[in-house]
Parts: sequence; structure tokens; C-alpha cells
Amino acid sequence: MENLSQESKELVNLIEKKEKLVAMVAPSFPVVFSYPEFVGMLKRLGFKYVVEVARGAEETNKQLLALMKLHPDRKYITNPCPTIVRLIRNKYHYLVRYLSPIDSPMIAIAKIVEKEYPKCKKVFIGPCIAKKLEAKEDCPELDILVLTYKELQDIFKCKDIYSEQKDKSAHFDIIGQETRLYPVSGGLSQSSGIIKKFTDSEYDVISGPELAKKALDEFIANYDLKILDILNCDGGCIAGPGMISVDGLSRRRQKVIDFWKKV
Repeated sequence: MENLSQESKELVNLIEKKEKLVAMVAPSFPVVFSYPEFVGMLKRLGFKYVVEVARGAEETNKQLLALMKLHPDRKYITNPCPTIVRLIRNKYHYLVRYLSPIDSPMIAIAKIVEKEYPKCKKVFIGPCIAKKLEAKEDCPELDILVLTYKELQDIFKCKDIYSEQKDKSAHFDIIGQETRLYPVSGGLSQSSGIIKKFTDSEYDVISGPELAKKALDEFIANYDLKILDILNCDGGCIAGPGMISVDGLSRRRQKVIDFWKKV
């Protein structure tokens, strides 16, 4: 227990108190865990419900498309990546007005969970450390506890929770199949239909710190650009710092694609 992070200890404390918990699982989870065994592990750990953050991504897409339809002449920068959002707020103040004023997938699914499972504690599980800041700074009223996959794995080990054959019958309580490609660079553009609705010059897909900086530097000067689909990690959230995997980016991407196609 002493080696666990503060957030991990908080979750363990909630579990030991038998609080009603909802796990909100980021769509990058297939890189690290197998489905449906992962859901079974979470429920044996103490979660009452396990939902896909991909369902929240569906709401993000709807809100973004509605915004672009309402204001077709405006330019937008997507906001699912909290690292990019904070980079713009801190170093590109003049671009803040271009950030899409909509819910990120985590915030969107938290609002859904609040309606579907009132009085349950919301726990986001994913590959991103910056999500901790998003939860605390942007929407503290939603009271979201954020853990990375690495932190969750430490808890699994501490509680002797392992993948078992009996978990085959486990399933998500809320699904979001159409947006399971979100953690892959370009997943937002693909799942929202932006790649079909706009020309190549009207949208751009960017991932990685160096390319992200270049894209932000050139954003205003790029007159044709309507939407910048941007993530900070190379290849997308599949390379997040809270991810523990020996796989290369191509293999990680394929695992996400395989789950999207399979289930």
C-alpha cells in the first residue's frame, strides 16, 4: 500500500468502504488489457458498473458537428487532449478562442454516469496523466477520480486481482462502439465523419509534441483549415505516459482497431 499513488490509495479506501463505484474506461484499454476479462477484473475489484468513455466520445462528436454547423465560417481546435488544452492556455493565449467549447469524452461520459448511476463515485481509468488536471481544474463539480493504467495495475497486484476464465461473461454496462478509435491519431475525424464532410485542406490530423507545436504556430495562417484534430502523444493516446506496454505504436493501434471491429 505504501508504494501506491495518492489517487490509488483513495480508490483502495473507497473500495474498502464498499462505496458504489463506476469505472469509466478510456478506449485505449485494449493496448494493455483483454476484453471482457478486464471488465471482470474491475468488478471483482469492487466496481459496481464499468462503462466505456467511448460513449462520451459520441457526445463530443455530436457537439462538435453541431457547433461547426452553427458556425460554418469559424475555425476550431479539438479539445479531447488536456495536454494540448493546457499548452494553448499557457503558451498560445491567442488560440484559446479557437478551442472547441464542448465536453471532452471524459467529461461527457461523467455527465451520462451522473444521470444513469446517481450517488456513485466516478473513476476515470486511462493512459493520460493530464486527465488528473482536467478533472480537478475544469470540472471539479463532477468529482472524478483519475487513475492511469499503471496505477490500476499496481492496485490489481496489491489486491491479487488477475485475469480469469470466468470473466468471459463480463460486459460493459454502457458501450460506445462507434467511437472506439478515438485514442488513435485521427480517431475523432474518422468517427465523426469529418474526413468525409470536409476536404483535405479543411481539416488536419496531428499527433506528437513537435508536430503539435508546428500546427499551432501555423494555425491562424492556414486560411483553408476549419478543424485541427490534435493530440499531444505520438500516434495518439495509445502512447500516453500512463500506459504500460512493450508493443510498438503499430501493434498498439492494431489492438484498438481489432477491438473496434470485434465487439
